Amino acid sequence: MQYRTIIKILGQLVALFSITMVPPALVSLIYKDGGGLPFILAFVFSVIAGLIAYYPNRNEHGDLKAREGFLIVVLFWLVLGSFASLPLIFLDAPKLSMADAVFEAFSGLTTTGATVLTGIEYLPKSVLFYRQQLQWLGGMGIIVLAVAVLPMLGVGGMQLYRAETPGPVKDSKMTPRIADTAKHLWYIYVSLTLTCTLAYWVAGMNWFDAICHAFSTIAIGGFSTYDASMGHFDSPVINLICVVFLLIAAINFSLHYAAVASRSGKVYLRDPEFKAFFLIQVALIIICFAVLSSNNIYANGDETLDQAMFQAVSISTTAGFATDNFSAWPLFLPMLLIFSSFIGGCAGSTGGGMKVVRVFLLYLQGIRELNRLVHPRAIYSIKLGRKALPDKVVEAVWGFFSAYALVFVIIMISLMGTGLDNITAFSATAACLNNLGPGLGEVAAHYGDISDSAKWILTLAMVFGRLEIFTLLVLFTPTFWRG
Repeated sequence: MQYRTIIKILGQLVALFSITMVPPALVSLIYKDGGGLPFILAFVFSVIAGLIAYYPNRNEHGDLKAREGFLIVVLFWLVLGSFASLPLIFLDAPKLSMADAVFEAFSGLTTTGATVLTGIEYLPKSVLFYRQQLQWLGGMGIIVLAVAVLPMLGVGGMQLYRAETPGPVKDSKMTPRIADTAKHLWYIYVSLTLTCTLAYWVAGMNWFDAICHAFSTIAIGGFSTYDASMGHFDSPVINLICVVFLLIAAINFSLHYAAVASRSGKVYLRDPEFKAFFLIQVALIIICFAVLSSNNIYANGDETLDQAMFQAVSISTTAGFATDNFSAWPLFLPMLLIFSSFIGGCAGSTGGGMKVVRVFLLYLQGIRELNRLVHPRAIYSIKLGRKALPDKVVEAVWGFFSAYALVFVIIMISLMGTGLDNITAFSATAACLNNLGPGLGEVAAHYGDISDSAKWILTLAMVFGRLEIFTLLVLFTPTFWRG
């Protein structure tokens, strides 16, 4: 294991991450909100810590293997999440405990969107901007950015990329070089963010709110600058813009690249995961609309459709924005939407959950087993579109599902051990492991009232979810350390 090389890279990444403290400090200067000092202190602290880690190991140039890639990614999220909490720890108002600050920072960086804060609109603009910025950076994964803009790393770029990017098939690259791939991903990401910002502004948001909400929309994060989330704006047009960009961000970004490169939208229609994703979304919207209509929850059909479409897309893509208290709907719907977050977005998107392609492969595998019961000697292959998949991919998906279920159960039982009731423990585990955000019961509005021990457990759940279980779980195997 190339430990000194790993420490050097982490030092570089921490020093790079310190730059993210500058924009909030500038926002504080512009709005004169008096909240700039914590970000300046965090910037200085991060730069010094990064240099301390980097400088003694600056001449290390070991060749990174897959093992080192996994370890760097896990350490990266743990270390960066810890440094991201520094400005929140240094804040005078609100005064956050260590557990609250770390929870909020990890929630932002992992794009979970669960918050311990209330009275959000009264926070300094710099703090509001910082929370949204964390989600935007975490959405695509800062590792990918680092590989794109830090070619001087020069070691194991592909190992980092494979460990970081979500989805069951990680060997496909859009361009021959990993740095080019990362750059193309970020070009698309930034372009979508700018377009979303402009759309929000045209729809009536001020520039600050438009930028902040575009950050969390494209990242499928869920943080807002208001306690009422998107409901604050009370605008069907803004709701529709949010839904459209959430759906775009929940699609595999390599599909976006292929569509731009070929200048044809047919790329989407040929992708089986894309078709399954939209079928799920349409089904959820129809079910929510039908149930809300039959219970006369809203005044008219237009409002019912607006609310049904927004909550269905927001929860199922794991964004977690809200325009109403969906936990007060007939219990069938909140539970349905929480379970839909287990599916989440497409592989290679900024969405959370298990990813549509994995659930789709599980479904195809189930159909194959049923067919084998009828025709035991027949040979059936699982196809994704026209491509037959090797059995090792299906086995990996089953392994992922098993690990996901095990981690879920352990976290939920641990939360119940801290005193949470079963509904709260279940929904909080689902919300954090799927990087969703809002839950039910005690965590329907915010996570500020649960115990510190529960917050630490849920912070770990966020990291498990963001790294898709295996990347973190592999570190607990003896084989990993023995090789």
